Amino acid sequence: MSVQQFSDIAAQEMYREPGADLDLTPVLTRGRDALGPGRSETLLCPGLIDGVPVLTCTAPWGVNDVTWVCPSPGYIRFPASGLLSAGAWDADAVAAYLATCPGAAGHWTALAVLALLDDADAGPHEP
Repeated sequence: MSVQQFSDIAAQEMYREPGADLDLTPVLTRGRDALGPGRSETLLCPGLIDGVPVLTCTAPWGVNDVTWVCPSPGYIRFPASGLLSAGAWDADAVAAYLATCPGAAGHWTALAVLALLDDADAGPHEP
């Protein structure tokens, strides 16, 4: 992905007009750059893959600073499909992991996530 592509995606996530390239020097140097206080206005560089920087945009608040809500079946399917396609984990491992994530924990069991992967109509189940 080019600087221009990342800048456009980040701008859209920040509810800004796309078209201007972001200065990525601060995030690439320090690993973090807060462009504003809102959702998706903090850039992170957690490291490199094959010498290429990995960049993302996120909110400035921490994982424990928000009220968690139960993720929908579609929301659970999205990371599940990515984890499965990466090939490091089988469906049982993916389901066990996702059932322990914030928001899902206490609402989704590993068995319910596994059933969701097999049945598009399954929903959250109480543990």
